[in-house]
Amino acid sequence: MSPLPVPPLGPARSVYRSAAGEVAVRAWCEAALAREPRLRTRRVPAAGRDTGVHRLSGGPATPVLLLSGELLGTANLVPALRLLAEDRPVLSADLPGLPGTGDASRSALHRAGALGAWLDDLLPRITDAPVIVLGHGIGAVAALTAAPSPLVAALVLVGPDGLAAPVPDLGRTRAAWAWRLSPNARTAAGLLDALGAPPEREGHPLTVWTALVGRHCRAEPVPGLLRGEEFRDWSGTPVAVATGEHDRVLTPSLLSGPARRLLGTGVSVLPGAGHLALHDAPEAVRDLLRESDPHRPRHGPVLAP
Repeated sequence: MSPLPVPPLGPARSVYRSAAGEVAVRAWCEAALAREPRLRTRRVPAAGRDTGVHRLSGGPATPVLLLSGELLGTANLVPALRLLAEDRPVLSADLPGLPGTGDASRSALHRAGALGAWLDDLLPRITDAPVIVLGHGIGAVAALTAAPSPLVAALVLVGPDGLAAPVPDLGRTRAAWAWRLSPNARTAAGLLDALGAPPEREGHPLTVWTALVGRHCRAEPVPGLLRGEEFRDWSGTPVAVATGEHDRVLTPSLLSGPARRLLGTGVSVLPGAGHLALHDAPEAVRDLLRESDPHRPRHGPVLAP
């Protein structure tokens, strides 16, 4: 679920307000991705969605598939991908219906099951070796509602949507509406602060991107709390849940009960991270992946070309 205000659902539309807005957002993403010359990108059809899949070769540990959440995307996480690739090959797929390099139609966001079906179709198209699925925010919803598969070695869920309702916060609601009504550097910074950006930072590096999204993109109508029947049976797969120590949306205490009850696991606290933990503290996420890897570093993982 999202900490941002979302209008009632209507007919499926593009996440972009205009064709010019889509060009602006995608151009920003292309420029950011081009800063890593080793990154390889291809378009993959999955469940009828044209998906941008990005690959960075890496060390011998189990490969990871990153499914990032709200206000993030591969283009914002290039430094994190570099860090993770020191240990393991990294795949990153932008979810359909969110700003970035994925399919622009928001229809896949209307139902949690649609995201799971998208991931079911995507996995065998991009890998023939087991991967750790790293789901952040709504990316965790896609992971939890997908079918368990031999291609999933483990689930690592960071700030996962779907497990619990966000902590009520009038200040965050006001910051989100201010950003939606007048998207600029000031309101974008206010929103990021309300999400729990690490307090030691002087300004947040996601400010430019957040203002761009506010100007050119619609609010994302993401699924709410997952119902029991929407969870797939991951009991035979290692599952880890974590959230940032500064996260004001999905706090460790909020997630601990649902994580234990629904997934049989505790909640790790990522030091130095806010709600956008993959961006704020990639070192902490790297360490979590190391702890969660069901196989010790190995050589020769083979990813589908």
